Amino acid sequence: MHFSTSRGIVRAVEGLSLDVKRGEVVAVVGESGSGKSVSALAIMRLLPRHTSRIPHGRILFQGRDLLGLDDEAMREIRGRDISMIFQEPMTSLNPILTIGLQICEPLQIHLAMTAAQARARAVELLQLVGITDPERRLDQYPHQFSGGMRQRVMIAIGLACNPKLIIADEPTTALDVTIQAQILELMKDLSRKLDIALIIITHNLGVVARYADRVVVMYAGQMVEEGDADAVFHRPRHPYSMGLLRSVPRLDRPRGVKLETIEGLPPNAAKPPEGCRFAARCPYRLPVCEQPPPLAATDTGALSRCHRHAEIAAGRIAWAASGGEVQAGTGATSEPILSVRHLTKHFEVRSGLRGVKSVVRAVEDVSFDIHAGETLGLVGESGCGKTTVGRLILRLEDPTSGEIRFRGADLAEASAGEMKAIRRKVQVIFQDPYSSLNPRMTVGQIIAEPLHVYRLVPAGATAADRVAELLQQVGLRGEMAARYPHQLSGGQRQRVGIARALAMEPSFIVCDEPVSALDVSIQGQIINLLEELQRSHGLAYLFIAHDLAVVRHISTRVVVMYFGRVMEVADRDTLYREPLHPYTRLLLDAAPVPDPTIEKGRAPRLIQGELPSHTAPPPGCVFSTRCPLASRECSETVPPLAAKRSGHFAACIKV
Repeated sequence: MHFSTSRGIVRAVEGLSLDVKRGEVVAVVGESGSGKSVSALAIMRLLPRHTSRIPHGRILFQGRDLLGLDDEAMREIRGRDISMIFQEPMTSLNPILTIGLQICEPLQIHLAMTAAQARARAVELLQLVGITDPERRLDQYPHQFSGGMRQRVMIAIGLACNPKLIIADEPTTALDVTIQAQILELMKDLSRKLDIALIIITHNLGVVARYADRVVVMYAGQMVEEGDADAVFHRPRHPYSMGLLRSVPRLDRPRGVKLETIEGLPPNAAKPPEGCRFAARCPYRLPVCEQPPPLAATDTGALSRCHRHAEIAAGRIAWAASGGEVQAGTGATSEPILSVRHLTKHFEVRSGLRGVKSVVRAVEDVSFDIHAGETLGLVGESGCGKTTVGRLILRLEDPTSGEIRFRGADLAEASAGEMKAIRRKVQVIFQDPYSSLNPRMTVGQIIAEPLHVYRLVPAGATAADRVAELLQQVGLRGEMAARYPHQLSGGQRQRVGIARALAMEPSFIVCDEPVSALDVSIQGQIINLLEELQRSHGLAYLFIAHDLAVVRHISTRVVVMYFGRVMEVADRDTLYREPLHPYTRLLLDAAPVPDPTIEKGRAPRLIQGELPSHTAPPPGCVFSTRCPLASRECSETVPPLAAKRSGHFAACIKV
């Protein structure tokens, strides 16, 4: 696939050959820009006509070349025989149509269902993907759903017509670990029962290990390795695959070492190197790598695009570790830098034509402390209140009740002038760096803005000097200051977000899913950067995430939330080694490990039952409706968060 741009021809994908059998799950992995999504869009014939072309090759589906079909024939195939689940549901769902209309549309067009039949099937599909109160939800609009719920709606639309091929482009990026497990188990079961071929595009190697039969590794528009999941994970025969696997935080890996990373950036797709495209970042490159390597069969039966795959197989090449031990940090101080007590946030919402009022209890009686130099991990399912807690601390929302103290100052009672001074020391790194950076400002202007507002330019220096210093701190070159956000990669944009936060010289940063949308190798770089900045500046972090392995790696202590309440609090090692609360145990059981052997030896314990309504939470313990240990007492008594062991708290009467 080639694209015509003002900078010349961009060779997005070259020489890709891929087969998918009925009932087979094939995972496609690789960094942003490697050609994964473009390949999927080419199969669906959704590439822009005027700027893209496929100079050679075929796309055969059930013996028919999709490239030779006219638009009408292709429209009949899309949605009915081939469906695609897109990565960003908010841009894929029509904002002016209800969810029900969007699910029913392919059912009525492709399967000729009546309106009543389509609505009944839509209710069934929403139940399949774990959305509660489906009858009411069908009449709501996309903006009334959380990010995770919008992704579930996209999956429901993709499954609607029981297609023969499903292409899932990062289908679980926005989902927490329990819903991720439910959705992927559902998709794999349907694949097996209905002989549906499934292509999963993802950067989550744990998901690949659990669900994929075969793995395709792409880099800079080319397939660099392809084979059975066991072979690629346990005996990779390309240096890029080896580096990817070593960059992943793992629940089953000892703590105390830095994540290994793949240094450098992929080549420019408009001017790719003549030889091996990974050579500039490869620790094993030789002069022969200046010649294009063929895609050759290896000893494992897989394919590898590497001149030295035989040496890797013979054990003469091993990945050069770039991590090392984590150095001792500054250590937590005795006095907390941030203290949250009985924090509660209720939202009043109106529904229906008459505007009936109801109350959503987003956060209920949450308390914790964070010390200087400490990272507090905050985990839980979508809708549990994690991000709301972060917004309350930042005073982007006002609490209904409770107390938030930063260095003794009550943030809930602070005036606008007092908050301006406090915001210097309390900063945030957002989940999506692209939407949080002004597209009309250069990187230098974005970072310099707070310097001018707060007059933080050092004496005898200029704002440009300080910007260059901040860019260097986050691992970016000084010339990046002249670029705009759209000219940067995802990892580079996230580094700019970190530099902007550091410009204020903060002592506390709220990290709201800062690495969830990043590639594995870039994710490792950002985590290592955050740890290094914490050691050098004594920073405290509230680290909000749904990736339990990332939280385990970076956190000092962990808070587990469910449905607005705190379920368990403990130091990192204790919580992951001996979880007390049934919800925490199920979370950890649902988290995949990037090892096919381990994953095939255990079945994920899925959380049973449906999430209760936020406007009508169950009496007693909010987890009692889904808890395997629940008794009648659990549904009548709200368990307090009590110390079960030294420094280990749980809100459960059964432990």
